[in-house]
Amino acid sequence: MPLTEKNHTVPYGRIHYWVSGPRKARPWLVFLPGLTADHRLFDQQIAGLEEEFNCFVWDAPGHGASRPFQLRFSLDDKARYLHDILEDEGITHPILIGQSMGGYLSQVYLELYPEGAGGFLSIDSCPLKREYYTGWELALLKHTKGMYLSIPWKLLVKWGSAGTSESEYGHQLMRRMMEQYDKAEYCALADHGYRIVAEAVETNRRYDIPCPVWLLCGEKDQAGSAQRYNREWQKREDRKLIWLPGAGHNSNTDVPEKVNEIIRAFARARWE
Repeated sequence: MPLTEKNHTVPYGRIHYWVSGPRKARPWLVFLPGLTADHRLFDQQIAGLEEEFNCFVWDAPGHGASRPFQLRFSLDDKARYLHDILEDEGITHPILIGQSMGGYLSQVYLELYPEGAGGFLSIDSCPLKREYYTGWELALLKHTKGMYLSIPWKLLVKWGSAGTSESEYGHQLMRRMMEQYDKAEYCALADHGYRIVAEAVETNRRYDIPCPVWLLCGEKDQAGSAQRYNREWQKREDRKLIWLPGAGHNSNTDVPEKVNEIIRAFARARWE
């Protein structure tokens, strides 16, 4: 059954999202795509899980159909937008499934609304606690626009699509998602995303996750220091970490059946 597209207006623009059902006896899976990706990032998860669970996925502010959108929001704002939409839809205690930026957003959401989710699955994301980051890493996150602008657009698309995935499906999907932007819009969106992550880290909040959490990471994830952060996250906070063989940064597009199997097991354990 196809999901229904809806929208929600906030001061800086209109957010588009998609929902299934709902079917009251089934838990909600809330899919949150990574930076510059849109709802299509989770097409394989929706297709594989929608018959068993209620599903929600959005185009985050400034992404995909949620454009034009002024890039004047923080991660806190983004979490509040998400909370308001979920409330409007009557979605309570969902399982947050955040890929990369979606995982950062999930942590801010849980900081602001500690009773707001029944679980959290982090896919190729990283912790937000200040203790994990050096000063130069945060400074670099806040100064990426010039670097991106210096790269020819065709080369940027090539590197962006090849560097985030190990599968042909993942490559082509990321290419299509990148090509919906022009170079200036893409660079501004990426720069804004990295900057608000750094600013969220610099708040020095606790970011203690108050619900069950599993960490997923591709064994070939080469985005930033994702593998190192996940190892540290597992070690310092005793988190369950699942390595995904053959998968890159967008691991849910590289090994979708394996990721769906993990999501299914996690959701069933929370709700049965």
